[in-house]
Amino acid sequence: GGSVKTGKMPEGEKMRQCKEEEEQQQKEEEQEGLIEFYSSYQELFQFFCSNTTIHGAIRLVCSKKNKMKTAFWSVLFFLNFGLLYWQFGIIYRDYFSYPVNLNLNLNSDRLTFPAVTLCTLNPYRYSAIREKLDELDKITHQTLLELYGYNMSLAQSDWSTPSTRKRSSRSLLHHVQRHPLRRQKRDNLVNLPENSPSVDKSDWKIGFVLCNENNTDCFHQVYSSGVDAVREWYSFHYINILAQVPDAKDLDESDFENFIYSCRFNEATCDKANYTHFHHPLYGNCYTFNDNNSSLWTSSMPGINNGLSLVVRTEQNDFIPLLSTVTGARVMVHDQNEPAFMDDGGFNVRPGIESSISMKKEMTVRLGGSYSDCTEDGSDVPVQNLYSSRYTEQVCIRSCFQLNMVERCGCAYYFYPLPSGAEYCDYTKHIAWGYCYYKLLAEFKDDVLGCFHKCRKPCKMTEYQLSAGYSRWPSAVSEDWVFYVLSQQNKYNITSKRNGVAKVNIFFEEWNYKTNGESPTYTVVTLLSQLGNQWSLWFGSSVLSVMELAELILDFIAITFILAFRWFRSRQQPSPPGPPPNNHDNAAFQDEAPALGAPHRFTVEAVVTTLPSYNSLEPRGLSRDGDTGHE
Repeated sequence: GGSVKTGKMPEGEKMRQCKEEEEQQQKEEEQEGLIEFYSSYQELFQFFCSNTTIHGAIRLVCSKKNKMKTAFWSVLFFLNFGLLYWQFGIIYRDYFSYPVNLNLNLNSDRLTFPAVTLCTLNPYRYSAIREKLDELDKITHQTLLELYGYNMSLAQSDWSTPSTRKRSSRSLLHHVQRHPLRRQKRDNLVNLPENSPSVDKSDWKIGFVLCNENNTDCFHQVYSSGVDAVREWYSFHYINILAQVPDAKDLDESDFENFIYSCRFNEATCDKANYTHFHHPLYGNCYTFNDNNSSLWTSSMPGINNGLSLVVRTEQNDFIPLLSTVTGARVMVHDQNEPAFMDDGGFNVRPGIESSISMKKEMTVRLGGSYSDCTEDGSDVPVQNLYSSRYTEQVCIRSCFQLNMVERCGCAYYFYPLPSGAEYCDYTKHIAWGYCYYKLLAEFKDDVLGCFHKCRKPCKMTEYQLSAGYSRWPSAVSEDWVFYVLSQQNKYNITSKRNGVAKVNIFFEEWNYKTNGESPTYTVVTLLSQLGNQWSLWFGSSVLSVMELAELILDFIAITFILAFRWFRSRQQPSPPGPPPNNHDNAAFQDEAPALGAPHRFTVEAVVTTLPSYNSLEPRGLSRDGDTGHE
């Protein structure tokens, strides 16, 4: 026979073992893990305010028993935050507006002398166009006689036979009659009655009419001055005559010796290698000194004796008296590789006067990119450069107008360079180009064409500030011998001593030149410095305090994500069913409820004994006496 023995752990031993396991579990929970998150937002905020180095945050925790103080410090704390980030917004706005500082530097060095262009103010009567110009003068003479009753004496020309003059006159007269000079009173254009010199002309304006090809629309070009009207009207026909001559701009009929009597630079005599020549339709023969075609002059010393000195002839020649009404010469100072725009930057030299022009060099260097809309070389400007020079704003503006002229009118304006594949405007080929030109010019001045917006300033430019002084030359006591020497050396025939010659001196006023540069107001370093100053002002903190605030934000985001994830999982998974009832050993564990707040952890212990063999098992409930048995 055998017996089954069940071992049962004593109650005291069992309680002791459970207590040890609870202590072990508490120690494990108190150990710091690699990543630890807070159980609530309140715990996170309380930990931050208690441990941060940001001033004032601790007041939100230590005064929590006094609700009034807590509310006061909460309002003050977040008000400071609002003011701080308001200042941050101002700093960032200034930073992204890309302001610049102006830096002024004075430099002392050998100065490169600028280019100097001098024009005669006598438009030349080329032999190739002399016939048509004579006919234009006769038509203008007749027009002045009809408008003002003025009989202008014109020199007779023996350039052609009467039959040739008659053919040319008919051809030119046809176009002149299409664009006649008229009088305007109030807003009406009327033709002047013939032989009416007694009409009061003080209330009348003079102008001419330019119409389109079909004469359905006309443009009235009106002037309050009759002199300006006659010159503009004559110039309009003069340009058409020049445009009819192939390569008229390449004609070289200059007479350097009869215009410039003396040329000296740094007390050395100039020669032909120091100048280049071109012809301007309105200013006549022009000569540019010290351009890129020769070795550049340099000035090592300032003063009138270390510059350019010229003696020029200013006596008016009756080449085209209806076009040129000024006596003297025109001078312009400009940089090398820049065209001489005599209309913009030139000034006139008076006859009988010594003009002393002192210069101050000034360089401007602008910041490009986000700081300004300047251009380095014009390659990023949407306008083709028609000039054989470097980019300037005036070069771009004139090129823009010329390109629009070719596109709208079908021909190019004579005063500007000719684009590839185009031809100059001529009313024998382009009947209504004058109408198109003046309409386009009005749009150009109103910036309808957008040239002033397209053409940006260069990032680097050189300018010369000029100041002038004048004195009589030659003086009354020296003019006799001066003119005598000029007549002997330069074969100058004196007709008007006072209006015959002039002297021009151009020199640097000082050795120093000014450079205006730009530098960024804000860099990354200055931006961080400004932000740090504001942060220290409102919270008295450092960079590490900023990192603490960043850590708070990251922890807040992490807790929010974890809580949201847990809530989402709890909604997706059904609650697990309870454990099945157990009437045997589990009843002992059910009798022992866990203490409040203790972890829900269970320990199951059992005493295992060796089971007896099958034959030794005795049925439960039978008597041990063995009186009765079963086989």
